[in-house]
Amino acid sequence: MQDLNDLISDQLFALIGGLALLVLWLLIWNFVQGAKLRKMRKRYEMMMKGTGVEDLESLLVNLKVQLDEVEEEHGKQQRQLQRLEAIIPKQKAKIGIKRYNAYAETGSDLSFSIAIVNDMKDGVVITGLFNREGSYVYAKPLQQGQSTYNLSPEELEAISLAGQEV
Repeated sequence: MQDLNDLISDQLFALIGGLALLVLWLLIWNFVQGAKLRKMRKRYEMMMKGTGVEDLESLLVNLKVQLDEVEEEHGKQQRQLQRLEAIIPKQKAKIGIKRYNAYAETGSDLSFSIAIVNDMKDGVVITGLFNREGSYVYAKPLQQGQSTYNLSPEELEAISLAGQEV
């Protein structure tokens, strides 16, 4: 036992010095970690300033709820866009107008042919013929630019004009 006491007393200075260095290193490390923690707290407070939320968890939950609402609205808009893309080609939105003089004895281009068609050239061609005794209006259905009724050259030109891209 005496030998152990002598050994410890001989090494006591080195043991106390080592422990003092360890305590000093831990103290410095504690200050460094405290400084890092203060920086992080400042950044956290700057990030949370003006949000009206007290903690980061509530902020993240609110952002997730908002993101879910945005995704739901985006899905609704996507479905609506798909419906519109299916409907638009069927709309009779292309119009071609040809004015002409149907009868040589009248003075000007008072007769007309109007073609109203969709992308597949389905629709109608309306022709108005004017002369001194009266005026006449005819409507002819169209399927793929053709009709079951005979089409005049002016009606064919109106159909062609309607099919042109603007």
